[in-house]
Amino acid sequence: MSQHPQTIQIYLPKGNPRGLRIAEITTRTVRMIEIPRLLLDDFLAMSEAERVGVYFLIGSNDEDSLPHLYIGQTGDLATRLKDHHNKKDFWERAFVMVSRTNSMTQTHALFLEWLSIKAATEAARYILDNGNAGSRPHTTPPLEAECRELHETTALLLATLGHSVFESLTTNTRAEGVTHPTEQSEFFYLHYPQHGVEAKALYTTDGCVVLQGSTIRLETGPSLKGTGAERMRQNLLKDGTIVKDENGVCRFTRDYLFKTPSRAARIVLGRSSNGWQEWRNEAGKTLDELKRQGA
Repeated sequence: MSQHPQTIQIYLPKGNPRGLRIAEITTRTVRMIEIPRLLLDDFLAMSEAERVGVYFLIGSNDEDSLPHLYIGQTGDLATRLKDHHNKKDFWERAFVMVSRTNSMTQTHALFLEWLSIKAATEAARYILDNGNAGSRPHTTPPLEAECRELHETTALLLATLGHSVFESLTTNTRAEGVTHPTEQSEFFYLHYPQHGVEAKALYTTDGCVVLQGSTIRLETGPSLKGTGAERMRQNLLKDGTIVKDENGVCRFTRDYLFKTPSRAARIVLGRSSNGWQEWRNEAGKTLDELKRQGA
């Protein structure tokens, strides 16, 4: 996603900031419409409901540690979304991408669906409910270039509306002089070999990302009993984000984003902890020293 300054316009048709929202960059042709499920009828009354579009259904449940996502395309948004309203339970909000100039064709939509599923799978921020990866249609080089530009705008507008569907968890690091998120100076560690803990993380603009391969303490201490953190540990083990190997070692199978350093530390250490003090870089400096006191 491009990182240059941008101006995005968000329009509230009913004046409700949690209701229907329409986001666009006025110099581009993409319009993104956010639709709370309760207000689907409001969208169906709009002219955009009759257009070709790509859509994203987003929701969550209490049993999975990641939100769910379904990506689709259609030549008739009204019919397709009404069908999903009747048949799919998980989604809470739909995000519909259409062309402001009504110039998007079915071939555009098919390519954008395929590209979106591919990018969302690689980013691994959501559990995809798509049964397949979509099919890449034959496109000419000029049409493919156009589709990739539309996708970039779609990603930016989705992120602005609160869903960084296509961004890698490790792209949003912010450190003076660091140009790549895997440079050693950006890593933070939890090192408790007596408890089997060897964890490695990045602190990003989204939160604290514990990296794949990090190991955690198997036992849960009394301070975590009955808490949300204990339930989260159980969910991470249940959905395969953390697995226990034949030697009894529990490790992360993928990068995982925690909203706060303390939540990340509690999950890894299995006890109450202050992540700002627990996470340290290779030189022994705490996250608090580098990211709060140094701000």
